[in-house]
Amino acid sequence: QVRADLDELSAIGGAILGHLRGQRLADLALNAIEIVDRNLYERTCDVRWWATDSAVVACLADADPAASRYASERLGVILDAYTVYLDLWICDAKGRVVANGRPGKYPGVVGQSVADAKWFRDGMRTATGDDFVACDIEKARALGDAPVATYATAIREGGQAKGKILGVLGVHFDWRPQAQAVVDGVRLTPEERERSRVMLLDQKGRVLASSDNQGVLTEVFPLDVSSGAMGSYADGDITVGYALTPGYETYAGLGWYGCLVQRRQNPGVTVAAA
Repeated sequence: QVRADLDELSAIGGAILGHLRGQRLADLALNAIEIVDRNLYERTCDVRWWATDSAVVACLADADPAASRYASERLGVILDAYTVYLDLWICDAKGRVVANGRPGKYPGVVGQSVADAKWFRDGMRTATGDDFVACDIEKARALGDAPVATYATAIREGGQAKGKILGVLGVHFDWRPQAQAVVDGVRLTPEERERSRVMLLDQKGRVLASSDNQGVLTEVFPLDVSSGAMGSYADGDITVGYALTPGYETYAGLGWYGCLVQRRQNPGVTVAAA
């Protein structure tokens, strides 16, 4: 009877520990995705602000090439202060890039057409200067195939919120180093880090960032979200904790998840990509 009672207590204790472990992983996942949300919210503020800059507006309002050169110089000054961007593009109403902030580094940008890009099309459809477009992570060929998060809004006549649309400003957020800093910065002990994988996933489970640098933009992780917006579950010898983006201020998020996969303390077993 004593042995049976001890076995029962052991099972109950294991279940409690498993629940606490899963809850902690979910909390860490929420913290990670909240950091991303706040960072990307700032990007939405940047693009709406810079679209009203007089040099940016004049670049499209005036046919003078000097206006485009000055706008490019102005964008370069912005990029020197905001190092989280790869480049900023000013596009006319037909989708032709007329100026960028780093013509020396990306000389082939000006003159190319982005008329088919989702961020440009949606930017042209924004109702007011308070609206913006946020896109999922994708590689930008013109920027050396670097993964970027592109944000856009319409450039309007006079920089007015309801002015006539002249074109679109697209800002390309340098995703890789910023995202890696988030997943690497999750508060885990050195021992936990050895048996854990921290990921950012899009709404379809595509790996956007991973602490082991594996599967980024190629792997789809089969996350089970049946517990709701935030939860955890056991899968064999691993525990998975996750949290859906809650958004921040006017940035509602894109349905991304923070996710931690942690194996039990069992040397010889690795956290493999599912």
